Amino acid sequence: MSKSYMAKPGAVERKWYLVDANGKTVGRLASEIASILRGKHKPEFTPGVDTGDFVIVVNAEKVVFTGNKLQKKIYYRHSLYPGGLKETSAATMLATKPERVLFSAIKGMLPHNTLGRQQLTKLRVYAGTEHPHEAQNPIVWETK
Repeated sequence: MSKSYMAKPGAVERKWYLVDANGKTVGRLASEIASILRGKHKPEFTPGVDTGDFVIVVNAEKVVFTGNKLQKKIYYRHSLYPGGLKETSAATMLATKPERVLFSAIKGMLPHNTLGRQQLTKLRVYAGTEHPHEAQNPIVWETK
């Protein structure tokens, strides 16, 4: 009888992937990136172990929303003071902090526990085409 393979945290090989977000839909791109961060594209994927790879996202300012989400989608944050709930529309967020749009979409698709927070540290999102990770020789990831 063969035993199931369980990945060890120290034995995981990590690669760096470069994803171009130019003209991509936010949710579809976010789900694919979340899958890479979790390591679901690898045969040695283990749900309780961080087997994922590093992801660099460029051109975050050029993502698109479907339908009328650009005007109707609202991002919330709270200052932890009474009456401190702030609202920002997707159009305003995309104009002022485009990295945060993709970051929050990807964060919502990862596990909401310690493992998910650990996987989120492997994500780098940049508004433009420039990024400081050329030394890692990132592999270009073709999205569907």
